[in-house]
Amino acid sequence: MEEVGVLIIGAGPAGLATAACLHQRSMPYLIVEREDCSASMWRRRAYDRVKLHLAKEFCALPHMPYPDGTPTYVPKKEFVEYLDTYAERFGVKPRYCISVESAAYDEGARQWFVIARDTTVGTEVLLTARFLVVATGENAVGFMPEVPGIESFPGETLHSSTYRSGGVYAGKRVLVVGSGNSGMEIAYDLANHGAETSIVVRSPVHIMTKGLIRLGMTLVQHVPITIVDFLIVTIANFTFGDLSRHGIVRPKTGPLLLKAKTGRSSVIDVGTAGLIKKGIIKVFGEISNIIGNKIEFEDEKERYFDAIVFATGYKTIVNSWLKDENCMMNSDGLPKKGYPNHWTGENGLYCAGFARRGLAGISMDAKNIADYIVSTIY
Repeated sequence: MEEVGVLIIGAGPAGLATAACLHQRSMPYLIVEREDCSASMWRRRAYDRVKLHLAKEFCALPHMPYPDGTPTYVPKKEFVEYLDTYAERFGVKPRYCISVESAAYDEGARQWFVIARDTTVGTEVLLTARFLVVATGENAVGFMPEVPGIESFPGETLHSSTYRSGGVYAGKRVLVVGSGNSGMEIAYDLANHGAETSIVVRSPVHIMTKGLIRLGMTLVQHVPITIVDFLIVTIANFTFGDLSRHGIVRPKTGPLLLKAKTGRSSVIDVGTAGLIKKGIIKVFGEISNIIGNKIEFEDEKERYFDAIVFATGYKTIVNSWLKDENCMMNSDGLPKKGYPNHWTGENGLYCAGFARRGLAGISMDAKNIADYIVSTIY
């Protein structure tokens, strides 16, 4: 049995940031990670062309800005390098290949008892901690929806987490399911590589430019959010024109307010909207059925496809191992408390990176958790 003061589970950006903030407050901790590297989602599950969708001033982790010369919208490679430098600067050394199987609070001992497994040798690892930080993130595993008839589809089906490049799909008929940032960018990448590309758009979505979101996030610090939303939506409508005749409609709630209320992000256009308007990328509604290569849609259209990419998001796995009688997390594995109090639970339990507010939210969580732990002890 190994006893630690603070146990951080997960070595993605949220875990690294929390560890760095604890380091800055001279608070000892242990950070464990089930994979054999930090930030495995960025290293292994992000497609090649991905960049941070927000400007770098909104995406730095605590206590370390991006180095001079970093592009405004940081590419995957540079972001991973930033995380490695960050960990080195603050002495963050995760213990890798430690997969947590159970974490429960013991009222008598006033400790968290954690059972984990060292997957390199298959041995059980027992840990106790006064404070437990869940930093496994919102995007632990890819979510694949149930689609009628999917078992009959003879072509390739994959989640966006395993998509790398459209090069291997040149000349093929590919359907992208999901119209968030990943889905829209993958559709663009496929079309650019010569795939006959279509995308399923199931709900209203804000299409924005990077510049407009950057402007909005800057203005909202000084101007009411509804005014900022009106301004950037007006400019976006002028920029993109009426997309509703192409199957894309805007939500009634403005983009920044929608993000604040629900965590739903705007789609940052990389050129997809232009290809949709030209008819190069086709837009369809919800899938109603699949029969072999034929896919039927709710708008009574049907098309034949060779591959389907599900850009349908992720889900957490916290509830599979966290045994919390006070139920900090809901049935979806997300905090029951709303922002900004989502990060704190009972009995020294905290979570980082579950606010649906990106890297800026991660930074706030990490600072709050470190400050609160230190204030509790001293």
